[in-house]
Formats: sequence, structure tokens, C-alpha cells
Amino acid sequence: MISRIPSNFRSFRYILDQRKDRCRKRPVISQVFFISHRLDPGASCEVENIKVYDGASTDTPLLGKVCSKVDYVPVFESSSNSLTFQTSTSSSVIQRSVFVFYYYFSSEISINNCGGYLNDFGGSFTSPNYPQAHPEFAYCVWHIQVDKGYIIDLNFKEIFLEIDENCRFDFIAVYDGPSTNSSLLGQVCGRITPSFQSSSNTLTVVLSTDYANSYRGFSASYSPLYEKEVNASLSCSSDLLTAIISKSYLEALHYNENDLQLNDPLCRPRVSNVLEYSFPLNKCGTIKQVEGHTITYTNFITITNSSSSAVITRKKHLQIILKCEMENNSTVEIMYITEDDIIKNISALGKYNISMAFYESESFNNPLLSSPYYVDLNQTLFVQVTLHVLDPNLVVFLDTCIASPTSDLAPPTYDLIRSGCSKDDTCNIYPLSGHYGRFQFSAFKFLRRLGSVYLQCKVLICESNDTQSRCNQGCISRRKRAISSYKWKTESIIGPIRLKTDHTTSSKSGKQHATIYEAQPFSSLHILSFMVLSLNVAIVGGLLLRQYRNRGTECQYQKLQSY
Repeated sequence: MISRIPSNFRSFRYILDQRKDRCRKRPVISQVFFISHRLDPGASCEVENIKVYDGASTDTPLLGKVCSKVDYVPVFESSSNSLTFQTSTSSSVIQRSVFVFYYYFSSEISINNCGGYLNDFGGSFTSPNYPQAHPEFAYCVWHIQVDKGYIIDLNFKEIFLEIDENCRFDFIAVYDGPSTNSSLLGQVCGRITPSFQSSSNTLTVVLSTDYANSYRGFSASYSPLYEKEVNASLSCSSDLLTAIISKSYLEALHYNENDLQLNDPLCRPRVSNVLEYSFPLNKCGTIKQVEGHTITYTNFITITNSSSSAVITRKKHLQIILKCEMENNSTVEIMYITEDDIIKNISALGKYNISMAFYESESFNNPLLSSPYYVDLNQTLFVQVTLHVLDPNLVVFLDTCIASPTSDLAPPTYDLIRSGCSKDDTCNIYPLSGHYGRFQFSAFKFLRRLGSVYLQCKVLICESNDTQSRCNQGCISRRKRAISSYKWKTESIIGPIRLKTDHTTSSKSGKQHATIYEAQPFSSLHILSFMVLSLNVAIVGGLLLRQYRNRGTECQYQKLQSY
């Protein structure tokens, strides 16, 4: 449908309506493509636009609108056999035109290999039936996504579609993002082999065909490109060591990916424009060392052994040392070059991933995820600190746990655990249990404070087989503190805990998360204490009055002279 919009109209409507196939009784829906449109470029989308409604009138739901600011190919699909267009224009007298392609189809008919989600590190895809003729009335959408830190390089090996100067009939549209609402990188047709590159780790590709002139379609491949320009880099997490080495850096040294290996040659990298080695800290021949307060994981990337018959070489020997130091210090990268060899030493900061949560019972199977956590006074609370790491030779030790009525842990605070020792009569610390530190205590509230309680625990992480480590010493009093060290230290905060009485009162008042002071009822003990206190005050007051009167009889006063 080609329409030239009259310049003397401010608003008018088109209605597309297709009666159902009464013989086949198939549900029919319609699909509309705004292949090209020329509207007032100076008008805003609110003033000049084409609105598309899902039905036979403008009272039906709005599917969307098109204006001069749209830089993609708008596509709308109805839920029935009718669509309505409402066009509004500005007062500018200019030539406007819209090319719209629409068709009706049965919702029960599907096309194989028509779109989908492509999440592999790299791959290829084709149009339906390729290399045979593509189907008619096809609208296929492929969503491509690679890992974060990479962009996507898309290459069409072949495109064979109907030729049209404006690609109005059969075309491929490429969008720079996760959907067809993202920016349009290009709309192509005919016989070309273009390439596109995304600005992020997502890309969307659309194939749209009409009812005539079907050809081979297309064949395309995509590959990830590391978006940063680096020779070599290293990152460390609680579980993984990830090293990035540029292929261009290797080529400058006359090497390629097949020449390199880790301590374990079976651990191979993913290859794009970089080599990505990503593996668990306790795999691929990684060496773990305990030095003072740090745990260091080290691996080596070296050149594979050359042929035993080789006598000479004109290549420099390359060795890359990968080191993750699991302590809170700075990242250091050092490179020095000798006359014959290149040794690149890369160190990176790593942090263990620690979490803390309340649990339903001492079995510690079901964590409680609600916040705030409403409890009763004296209710037994179960707390677990978890170390998220694959290394089985590490153990968690609860060094200190304190409670505070505020989230910033400001005074007053109350010690539950100090130096591995329980400081509360109701606090019970569970024995060492690998990656878990556990304890329980009875719920309480702070006097003259709101009903919230926050917990902060400082934990130590040690080598499990080191019998002299701080973790294996257990509770230590202040007089015995000067003994072995820990290997890594961190802290975690959880809260708030609130009394159920506070929760009930706040619910009745209609205010969420409000806390109140808890009123304590008077008892006979309170009344007796008050009477004793009043009697003491009366006795002290009588003695003071008697002493004052005695002083008055012993002293004489003389009137001062006037000056």
C-alpha cells in the first residue's frame, strides 16, 4: 500500500479488515511493515505521527506509532483480522508519503528455521530453506548475544533477495541491540555481502519477504570481538581466573594460539580476536600458595615444546605468569624484556564472594529471603555465612559478630561473638564446617531504641589443613591473642530484624516498615520498687532540712552599711 498523505488534512484514518475464512475456520491475523515513510522532519512525534491500533477502531489497544524520528523498520502485528491507522500531521505544507506492506496469515502456520536465539560464542545461520528459495510471507527474527566485554562482528557470506532500490519488498534489517526497537544499522537486499558490527554484546537480524520473487535468501556468520585493546590482562573472581591475550600481540612475536599452553595442556582458550583462558582457581594445574595473610593462585602460559629435531630458533621465548592474590590490595602489572626472552608477569586483585543469611532451622536448608525479618522476642535465630568458592581446601571462621540498631553499625553495639568466643548466653557457635560459618542466638531488642537490629560478622578464611592457622585455634581470650595468623579477612552485614509486635502495630496504622517503642506492662514488682524509692527520697529530704535549720541558730548576720 503506497499512500500520499494530503497536505490539507490534519487527521484521518485507514482501516484494514479481512473476513475470516469461513470454510477453513482458521484464525487470521495481520502484519504490517512500514517499509519507508517521509513525514515532517521538523515536527515532534507528539504532533505528527501514524498510530496503529489493534482492531477496527481507535478505541482498541494502541500497538505503537511511527514518526520522522524513527530510525528502524516498524512492524506491527494484530491479534485479530483488523488494524486501524490514524494519521496526524503538523501545519507544515510539505509532501508526505508512506509505503506500507501488509498481509494476512493464519496463526497456526509456522516456518521452520525462522529466527531464534543465538547465544554461542560464535556461529552461523541461514534463511529458511537455504540454499533453496526462501518462503513467502516470512518474518524471521534472530537475537544474537555473546558474553559481556565483547561486541559482535556479523558477516553475510551471501545475500540473494529481490532487488529494489529502497529494499521495500524482500529485505534484511540489522539492529544494534537486543530488539527491533534498537537503532537500525542497515536495511539491505539484492545481491551483496555486507558486514556489520554492534556497539554492545547484542544484535538483532530480521528477514522480511513478500508474496513474490523468492530467491536463495542468505547465509551469515557472527563472531565475538573483545572490545578493549589490550596485549594481556587478568581478572580474578571468587571462582575463576580469566586471562585475555591479544592475537595481534602474539602475531607480533610470531606466535599463534596453537603455540601456547597452560600448566595443564588440556585447558584450551576460546579464540576470537583474543585468546581467553577462563578456568576455576583449583583447575588447569593452578598452584596455590599460602604466604602470610594472602592466598595466591599461580599458573603459567608457556610455549609448547618445539620439534626435538630443531637445533636453532629465531623466535623469542614467551612466558606469561598469571597470579591471583586473594587479599584487599592493589593490582600490579609488570613487564620486563631481556635480550632473548620475554617474561610477562600479571598480578590481579581477587576477592572471595561471601554472603550471610538467616535460615529456618538448624538444618540450614532453607534460607529466609524476606527483609525485614520479623521475629518474636527470645525466638531462636539461625545465621549462616557462606563462602562461594570451588576450592575445597578453605574453611570459614567466625571471628566477630556484633549487633546494632542502625544499618551503619553506629553505637550502641552488642557483641554476640568476639575473637571466636561467644559473648552472649544464648549464642551458640557451630564447629568449623568447610565453606560455612554458623551460629544461633535468641532474638532481642535494644532499650530506648527502635525495634530494628542489624548484624555484622567479620570472618577469617584459612587453609583447612593448616593446624596452626587462626581458624583452627577457636575461641581465644585477649591474653592469648599473639598466636598464628589468618589468610584472608572480610565482613558481611545482614538485617534488619524486627519484632513482630512492631510489624503488627505498623500494619494497623497503614504505614509499612514503621517501628515503635515496645510498652512494658506494670507489675507488682514495679509498684514495690516505686514505693521504696519514694520513701528513700523522703528520708533524705528530711535530714537535709533538719541540718539547714541547725545551721540557722548557730550563725548571726550583721546588716551591711550603706554607701
